[in-house]
Amino acid sequence: MKYIFEVQIKPGFRAEQYADAWVRASELIQQAPGARGTELHRKIDEPDKLIAIAHWDSKAQRDAMQDNHNPEIDSIIRSAAPFVEIRVLGSYEEPEWVVTPPNSEE
Repeated sequence: MKYIFEVQIKPGFRAEQYADAWVRASELIQQAPGARGTELHRKIDEPDKLIAIAHWDSKAQRDAMQDNHNPEIDSIIRSAAPFVEIRVLGSYEEPEWVVTPPNSEE
């Protein structure tokens, strides 16, 4: 499954500041059972808007990691809070099947 949220960088801060915290927290989160990687993307023509995608085997495993409240992860997230506004877009199941055009790159 994918957990997706939008990150709006507040005025006076830079996306790179948030990205530093993202990497540090992600390294710890990825040690949890079911964690399958993360991505952080900058929006084209809006460098202060990012989209974050966390990949998990299941929503239950993601929820279990979040419920465990790792103090180090919590501290990193709190340290980034002044830089951003977060809007959760939701949790999405992996598609049962994917249709791609012929000759598309995989």
